[in-house]
Amino acid sequence: MPPSPDQILAFSQMSDEELLACMAENKIALTVEEARKITEILGRDPSLTEAIVWGIQGSEHCSYKSSRSHLGSLPTKGPHVMIGPGEDAGIVEIANVECKDGVTRKFGLAMAHESHNHPSQVVPYEGAATGVGGIVRDVLCMGAKVIATADPLRFGNINRTQTKLITEGVANGIEGYGNPIGVPNIAGDLYFEDSFNPNCLVNVVCLGLVAEDEIIHSYVPEEAADEGYDIIILGKPTDNSGMGGASFSSFMLDEDEKEANKSAVQEPNPFLKRHLLESTYDLFKILKEKGELGRVSLKDMGAGGNVCSTVEQIDHWGYGADIDIEKVHQGMEGLHPSVIACSETQERFAWICHPSLTQMILDHYNKKWALPEIAYNAGASHVGKVTHGNYVLRHNGEVLLDAKAKDITQGLKYDRPYQAPERELTEPEFAVPENLETTLLEMMAGENMASRLPIYERYDKNVQGITIIESGQADAGLIAPFRNRPDVDEETQKIGVALSVDCVSRQTKISPYWSAANAVVESMRNVAAIGATPWAATDCLNYGNPEIPEEMWELVEGIRGVGDALRAVECKSFPGNPVPVVSGNVSLYKSVDASAIIGMVGRMKNIEKAITLKLKEAGSTLVLLGKRKDECGASEYYRMHGEVGANVPQADFARAKSEIYTVIDAIDAGLVRSCHDISDGGLGAALVEMALGGHGDGQIGFRVSLENVAEDSTLRTDKKLFSETGGFVMEVAPENLAAVRELAATHDVEIIEVGQTTQAARLQFDDLIDLDLNDMRDAWLNGLRNKL
Repeated sequence: MPPSPDQILAFSQMSDEELLACMAENKIALTVEEARKITEILGRDPSLTEAIVWGIQGSEHCSYKSSRSHLGSLPTKGPHVMIGPGEDAGIVEIANVECKDGVTRKFGLAMAHESHNHPSQVVPYEGAATGVGGIVRDVLCMGAKVIATADPLRFGNINRTQTKLITEGVANGIEGYGNPIGVPNIAGDLYFEDSFNPNCLVNVVCLGLVAEDEIIHSYVPEEAADEGYDIIILGKPTDNSGMGGASFSSFMLDEDEKEANKSAVQEPNPFLKRHLLESTYDLFKILKEKGELGRVSLKDMGAGGNVCSTVEQIDHWGYGADIDIEKVHQGMEGLHPSVIACSETQERFAWICHPSLTQMILDHYNKKWALPEIAYNAGASHVGKVTHGNYVLRHNGEVLLDAKAKDITQGLKYDRPYQAPERELTEPEFAVPENLETTLLEMMAGENMASRLPIYERYDKNVQGITIIESGQADAGLIAPFRNRPDVDEETQKIGVALSVDCVSRQTKISPYWSAANAVVESMRNVAAIGATPWAATDCLNYGNPEIPEEMWELVEGIRGVGDALRAVECKSFPGNPVPVVSGNVSLYKSVDASAIIGMVGRMKNIEKAITLKLKEAGSTLVLLGKRKDECGASEYYRMHGEVGANVPQADFARAKSEIYTVIDAIDAGLVRSCHDISDGGLGAALVEMALGGHGDGQIGFRVSLENVAEDSTLRTDKKLFSETGGFVMEVAPENLAAVRELAATHDVEIIEVGQTTQAARLQFDDLIDLDLNDMRDAWLNGLRNKL
């Protein structure tokens, strides 16, 4: 039954100019061509609600209409992949153990990655807070216990007042939301670059733990239409906050409309979220005890609100639904039906369940957990049913929307043209600085190298009691997800999960392919440096305007780089198989350095073998894996000189794989005291960071020679120090050096002795640099804090 005539927008009778004016007046986020396409799909003109729904559900944020065909090239399968991309989170196996009740269970790690970029630029606190809230819901919806988050952040020029305000607001938002919900923040990264002046990047990664027999899917069971499954909206009452958030995130951000765009940002309530988490964990337990987990589905209500969270659960089987949105509990009077349908109010979920479970679920939230008493008009409402027909929305007895579910979710898609831009790339010409001590000191005090304590000291890193390595202590955070589970044995409780995020965005100025590929390999090095095996990845692809061929080319190249790196550096535990991407996000229309931000998870058999980057003892031997090359392009060193360069690091995948495997095996064998990967700031910065320790409490110095660190002995001294060619530095006890060499030889890796650790707290590079560790500590600890 089509919508009533008085609701119809006569698109077919409008000129292009009239159509544009109509869509602008009604805040419909469609192009003229897309509006005409919808008319063609429906076989009639759309209603106002239908046009608004398509504008949101058909956005890049929801439909991946420009990227979908390219994302299919990424490796997503593997022997340990339980659920790949396509649901609210992917899941990879991390343990298969006999529990103390005698039942053997396969446990999975749920992984999700999301962005809240535009919202955080407009309203930093709320934008960042709701980003955390959304990603936590994504993982929870898979039936998982949420156990960790990480926050990759990119901001503009740190000398701008606006940048400082946005940075402060975002950090406060992550703190103000993340801490109350009881999930440890264990990793992240932070960069300041001029290119992010127009739009910051606020990405977030989340992990959860779930047994295979406890997984809940983001799509309905196959019987749902035959059995007439019920649709339940749960959580905060729907209001007008976040209206159009998905479509707002899929257009270029206009500074002149910043004030108006604030309404597209949701309002967070972390205390209600904590209550929803606990009540939903309780419901998971009840459903499992009743054997009913196979007769429900659950989805986070984020982008697109009530429509998105329900239509995406039914389109998997080509089903429909009949929903009365008037029955949705609301927080405001007089909301337009399209707002009830699409508003992105926070702290909401959509359950779809067998009718025999409906009343139990409603009573669970409304009575047992008393949601209406926790927050105004919060609760659970039964609003509709799954059908074999179309997806239908009703309000006051009238049909507002009537269309096939798959047409709503997949009706708009593009095969965008792309082409490489013309770029003139040259290496800068400047002399080696006369005083490399000053250069190194200034670099380590710079906003991209200084201690990140001013940001992550705000976050709760130890709630739940499972954190082994905190943010900043090593190249990756580490948790023991089974530590507090009495149902598993001691060996299982020692299993560790490492988490790292990475991407040097400015490398895209030279090569979007290598920027993305390097991000993958660097994130793998990060987890390997604590002793974990790279296990699975998530990706958040923050790119430009896909309608511009040169910017679409950057996205295509970025996806190619991610895929090539994951395939080439195979998963060590499953030879011949890539490290899989199991979840991710695409965030387009960003006028920034394109950024393929990678979240990498690593697995450890025994957390007791994990190491950090801080130097441990005087008299150790410092060894290098990965000789230095002339690869300062897009480096922090060139940035200090106002240059970009041409020689971007180009990861040798085969060599990187061998080095990563060597480091993992050496740490597992107990042969390494500390380890740090080489990335930002090169070998010089890596060694300084090892002496400082992750929290600035290091007391051990070093004496290093640069004589044998480069592939080409004629490489300039400054490039030996600051080239960002990937690799590792390891601290090894002298008596273990022969064993490390022997182990490395099995992977065809050269071990290069570069120096020793010293009791004297000095940082010495040949006769070029001799700095007091305490002077460096002061500069490093206060560099970012003073600038903010």
